[in-house]
Amino acid sequence: MSFMNTMNISLPDTLRAYVDEQVDRRGYSTSSEYVRELIRRDQSRQHLRGLLLAGAASSPGEPVSQPYFEDLRLRVRRAK
Repeated sequence: MSFMNTMNISLPDTLRAYVDEQVDRRGYSTSSEYVRELIRRDQSRQHLRGLLLAGAASSPGEPVSQPYFEDLRLRVRRAK
């Protein structure tokens, strides 16, 4: 079972109005739900950024060719 802790965040009126508008327009139940979604998206972006940086820092791989993609498609179809 997972328990949620409370965190209070102070926002200027303009940001609070923006959050309230997003909650209404996007169908969130509460401002907390909206903020949690923003944090999850940020975590995903940071994870992706880390993967991209790791890939950029790695040694070059082999060039891919048409047969490579054909084999990859075949393996994916078989895995279904």
